[in-house]
Amino acid sequence: MNRISSILFLILATSFAQTAISQESNGFSNTVCILTFNIYHGATMKGDYDLDLIAGVIKGADADLVALQEVDFMTRRARGYDLVTELGWRTKRAPLFGRAMFYDGGEYGEGILSRYSFIATRNVPLPCTGNNEPRAALMVTTVLPAGDTIIFIGTHFDHTANEADRVLQAKRVNELLSGAPYPVILAGDLNAEPGSTPITVLEELWGSAYDRVVSAPTFPSDAPVKKIDYVMYYPKDRWKVVSAEVICDSVASDHCAHFVTLELLSAEEE
Repeated sequence: MNRISSILFLILATSFAQTAISQESNGFSNTVCILTFNIYHGATMKGDYDLDLIAGVIKGADADLVALQEVDFMTRRARGYDLVTELGWRTKRAPLFGRAMFYDGGEYGEGILSRYSFIATRNVPLPCTGNNEPRAALMVTTVLPAGDTIIFIGTHFDHTANEADRVLQAKRVNELLSGAPYPVILAGDLNAEPGSTPITVLEELWGSAYDRVVSAPTFPSDAPVKKIDYVMYYPKDRWKVVSAEVICDSVASDHCAHFVTLELLSAEEE
């Protein structure tokens, strides 16, 4: 772990009183529902900005934590909307935006919606080369109703044909998050198919919530043929995949949403 990673997790580890391994359940379930959804900067496939339609997909899943990609913040193309706040209001979730770059009179990047409040947030730039779009990993630390502290990450890897930046971005995510003081969930549009180098790099550390024999495709939404949207978890032995499904709305976005329920295991269950 490099110096930046060490500082990050020292801050996280010393800022909270909760223990990293096991906390009293208080009778609550330790399951958490995750949705990752690329929202195509808020435009539907009809070319309008029907945010109620996009919010309907999110509300239908009723996820606890939502990672949103291609999120505009007050850009001209998104009609000046702060998209994550608009969707947070519609879905009754706490919103958070993380800038990857300035764009079209506003900003563009990642969004997170959460049923729970945040006790820490951080937006981490990811490496990019040449004229490729900047990317980011948006991190939140939150406490589940059972009392366990977790870290949730939403991200969006490079989309170009050359996978070099995606490999760098995967390595950066591993570098930042290996050795984390709390269990971690990673969700996002990784623009890479199972078995590709970026996914292989991530899966050296992360478990993945998909069927490795027959992985359900997530893109494009009208006739999905490839899987590029993921939910992953760390450490592998602290999480159990309860269910995973792909939710496709061919109008709301060009991506299907990926919905996963995970159970956080206690230390005794590892």
